[in-house]
Amino acid sequence: MAPARYSTQRLVLTAVVWLPPLVFILLPLLLFLAQSFLRVQGTEVVYEPTFANYVRFFTDPAFLPTFWLSVVLAMEVAAMAVIFAYPIAYFLASLDSRVKYAMALAFVVPLLMSYIIKIYAIRSLIGGNGFVNRILLSLGVIDTPITLFSLNRNAVLLTLTLLLIPYAILPIFVALEKIPRSLLEASADLGASAWQTFRGVVLPLTLQGIVIGASFTFVLALGDFVTPQMVGGIEGFTFGRIIYSQFGFGNNWPFGAALSVILLAVVLVAIIIADRIGRSRFAT
Repeated sequence: MAPARYSTQRLVLTAVVWLPPLVFILLPLLLFLAQSFLRVQGTEVVYEPTFANYVRFFTDPAFLPTFWLSVVLAMEVAAMAVIFAYPIAYFLASLDSRVKYAMALAFVVPLLMSYIIKIYAIRSLIGGNGFVNRILLSLGVIDTPITLFSLNRNAVLLTLTLLLIPYAILPIFVALEKIPRSLLEASADLGASAWQTFRGVVLPLTLQGIVIGASFTFVLALGDFVTPQMVGGIEGFTFGRIIYSQFGFGNNWPFGAALSVILLAVVLVAIIIADRIGRSRFAT
């Protein structure tokens, strides 16, 4: 009786653990996949299997270029986020133990704030009539407002980088924290300079954190449609906005589902590549 009771309890516990992800994650994804093979005729969904939505994506010149531009934009966001995040994480890791975690918490707090409010705050700084332009105009540094980051692709790039940089800081910070101080002391005892120690010891051991941070920012930037909508204008049109439009005023859910499946496939490939890079480096 005892083994049977234990088996029942284990089965119930397994069901409790796996049921929410299956219901709230896997099932919606499967429904999206199934819906992507339907089509819309007029305003009605035709429940006949078809590849028309995927054919349209690869043949219509309006979609594939925007998709690749969005992928490139997400890669640029990931690269910039890591470049700016690494020195911040390195500085945090070098602080006293009583201070570093309090400072790290300061980079976590913005993640708890409203996404829309953060976008408005950034736009109020870098917009054509933003705080930075007003200061420069009042100081006489410029004669006309700088529009380099005003309703264009550059604005989307900068805004996404600022919004997502905490996702790059935290994994790198954790990776830096895991480096034994004895390795750094041994490198110094062997005559290595600070740069040689960083290049030969610190950087290789934090590669996994870099890959994780870049993966987070890439995935989040690729699927974002709110930021391009608010700061991108016409020039900052992205694939996420196309998907949003299909579920919105386009009222073409099957085609929107097909575009979402394509986006998900790219995200999964990116995650697999990042995992391979991280594991291979960790194994060595």
